[in-house]
Amino acid sequence: MRFETSKARGARLAATLAVLLCGAPSVAAEQKTDAPSSAPSIAADAKVELNEKQAASIKVAPLGEMSFAIEIQAFGSVDFNEDLSVQLFPPFQGRIIEAYAKLGDDVKKGQTLYTIASPDLIQAEGTLIEAAATYELTSKALARDKVLLTTEGLAQKDFEQAIADQQNADGALKAARDAVMVFGKSSAEIDRIIAGRKVDPVLVVASPVRGRITARNAQPGLFVQPGTSTAPYNVADLSTVWLIANVSESDSPALRVGQPVKASVTAYPGRVFEGKLTHLGTSVDPAVHTVIARAEIEDPKNELRPGMMAIFQVAIAPPQRSPALPVNGLVREGDGTMTAWLTTDNRHFQRRIITVGVQQGGYRQVLDGLKAGDHIVTDGAILLSNMAAGGGTPND
Repeated sequence: MRFETSKARGARLAATLAVLLCGAPSVAAEQKTDAPSSAPSIAADAKVELNEKQAASIKVAPLGEMSFAIEIQAFGSVDFNEDLSVQLFPPFQGRIIEAYAKLGDDVKKGQTLYTIASPDLIQAEGTLIEAAATYELTSKALARDKVLLTTEGLAQKDFEQAIADQQNADGALKAARDAVMVFGKSSAEIDRIIAGRKVDPVLVVASPVRGRITARNAQPGLFVQPGTSTAPYNVADLSTVWLIANVSESDSPALRVGQPVKASVTAYPGRVFEGKLTHLGTSVDPAVHTVIARAEIEDPKNELRPGMMAIFQVAIAPPQRSPALPVNGLVREGDGTMTAWLTTDNRHFQRRIITVGVQQGGYRQVLDGLKAGDHIVTDGAILLSNMAAGGGTPND
């Protein structure tokens, strides 16, 4: 798990966010921005009459509806899914014989990454060969004693001792086989070692997961052992990645683990990568007043690279169907009031103060002041507001 709460990173991310988002505010920010200021309020009932030429430059249409996603937007970066990243240490110490995989290679589960000459393996195989020889010897002795017992050429106690010796040898052989199997040797390989009475010092280290080589420190001749500070290989399963983002302190109370997430990156314009929120930070960065949020994003084609800048949207409530006003039909007046213009004949226009919500796809959610079907100005509303400020009378 990785938490990035330093002041330097927080400041850098906040600055980049301002550039990438191009002024698109979060849910909380929109609510604050849309609130009227303490400046003198505008005339709510302002009217404007246009002549034929002026009316031709204004676009009017019935106010439609659309579903608005209720979501929080945040900025962050792509990282490896550390829950699926493996540091591949050898199970026993030894010197690397051969390193096969290269940095950036895609590997399969069970694929050999490197081999080592392991003194522990040599010792285990030596014990195996010795145990196999003892078992063979005691088995032959037991078979011979059975014949002697039938001809009364052997005492019963000696025969019983032969049985015990053979059983002990059998147990020792099984234990020796299991000890060698711990090193990854198969039953067939163990049988060959016993049959040839020759140790195989090569210990194969294979990848336990399907993924990509994200770090390589393995070199032939390098002495390696379990738990050292640097693993010979790092392998990461890239079917999912992490998106680590800084969420505004004011937006953080609306976030919950498990909420659906949609992410986008500048490398793939128009593409959406889906996932879910998996972790929320337990503290606020006092420098930038943000909370770390982590999402797990599906990436079956391995297109997302760690370090990519990303924007994600977290759905915090079901979509709301509301009147949808084109952004060109919305005017922010000098005192911060949001207004739109209505008409019944495309010549006479009346200003209406409205309350707006989120902005999506070039439309702004209308919460109050208009209803679906109202004939409103969809392009040119700012011209009408300017005319209203100057008296509202057209010039020929």
